Amino acid sequence: MLPLHEQATARVGMTFLQMVERIRYEGAYPTRQRAEDVTHAVLAALGRQLTGEERVDLAACLPAEAAFDLTSQVTDRRPLTGWGFVKALAARTGGTPATARWDAGAVLAVIRHLAGPGLLDRVLAQLPPGYALLFGRAELTQAA
Repeated sequence: MLPLHEQATARVGMTFLQMVERIRYEGAYPTRQRAEDVTHAVLAALGRQLTGEERVDLAACLPAEAAFDLTSQVTDRRPLTGWGFVKALAARTGGTPATARWDAGAVLAVIRHLAGPGLLDRVLAQLPPGYALLFGRAELTQAA
C-alpha cells in the first residue's frame, strides 16, 4: 500500500480521455483512436506482468477504464524482460519491435506520471530487467 502522502498525490489523476490525449501527444499519434488502441494494448501487456499489491496500487492510480485493462489480465507464469515485453507486444498488435517500443514508451511515460516515484520504484523492483527505460527512467545496475 502507498504511504498516505503518496496516495493523495497519486489518486489526483485524470479521466481516461485526458490520459489518452496525453498519450496521443507523447506518442505523436495522428488520431485519438490510435492512441486509445495503443493504450489498451500496452496496459493489457503490463497487466500480464504485474502481481500483488503493486498491480492493485497501480490500478488505483489509473482511470477506471485503464485500471480494467491492467487488472483484467491473467498474469504470465514466466515474467518477460523489458525486451521480451516489447517483442510480445509487437506480436500481439501486429507491429514491429520498433513501433511496440515506441508505443510502450508513450503509454508508460504517462503511467509513470500517474503512479509517482514511490510506486514506480516498487513496480520496477517487481519486474525483470529492462522496464525502467520503457518507463522513461535510466536503468542503473550494480557493478559485479
